[in-house]
Amino acid sequence: MSNQTNVTEFLLWGFSEVRELQILHVVVFLVIYLAALMWNLLIITAVALDRHLHTPMYFFLINLSILDIGFISVTIPKSMANSFMNTRSISYTGCVTQVFFLPFLVGVNFFLLTVMAYNLYVAICQSLHYERVMNRGACVQMAARVWARGVLYAALHTGNMLAISFCRGNKVDQFFCDIPQILKLTCSDSYPTETGVILLSTGLALCCFVFIIVSYVQIITTVLRIPSEQGRHKAFSTCLPHLTVLSLLACTGFFAYLKPLSSTSRLDLVVAVFYSVLPLMMNPIIYNMRNKEIKASLWKVTGWW
Repeated sequence: MSNQTNVTEFLLWGFSEVRELQILHVVVFLVIYLAALMWNLLIITAVALDRHLHTPMYFFLINLSILDIGFISVTIPKSMANSFMNTRSISYTGCVTQVFFLPFLVGVNFFLLTVMAYNLYVAICQSLHYERVMNRGACVQMAARVWARGVLYAALHTGNMLAISFCRGNKVDQFFCDIPQILKLTCSDSYPTETGVILLSTGLALCCFVFIIVSYVQIITTVLRIPSEQGRHKAFSTCLPHLTVLSLLACTGFFAYLKPLSSTSRLDLVVAVFYSVLPLMMNPIIYNMRNKEIKASLWKVTGWW
């Protein structure tokens, strides 16, 4: 860090100063965290143990579940600990760790959803070539590239933060180390570099989004040509979970990161909960609750279904 600053910790935005509401926050977030953790671990276990689910779609779903576990573990435990101990602090190292993992996981999420859209495109539009194109080696390569690009993407943000000078205090207007909020604390000469990285990130996200839209134009065109109504319904049902998750992530994420930095309010806290917590709760439900194969595997694993 620059000699201009001596920031050793940051102060995060607390949900409330009232002790009863702090405890309520801990309880609610704990329930959400354990539920998301349990569902994603059950899905990973069910897919891993059932050989009938060793297909590209479920392989990418395992990656998505691992991603969800990582994402929810970066922000929620620290927020719960701060409310429980009635504090708002996070160390500089802890903040840098969040700055690395959050862009890493967000980047992997967008890249993974793009790959999943491609998988759906091949399955529906090029079904005769599906097994050849989406073979095990190809799927592993795609997943490896997705995670590797996430690391490179996160390294850009982390490297910039390590070079940033802070001269506007250490209060972060968010319940985790959110990059746009950290930028508000930087000196003017440090601002443009990270802003450029954010614009690059937005460009990458838009490229992924355009690729997904083009894929779905092709998918919908192909589905509408299916003569059987049952076949069309099955194809649309296959695409619906992916579209729902993508829409939920894109709407909340774009609103959070494309709005003016100066417009910080309690609404930011609500939006942050929506894009950092809600999708992680909804992903297992959206993708698997109506999936008969997953239900059957969960029954074998737990005997609950």
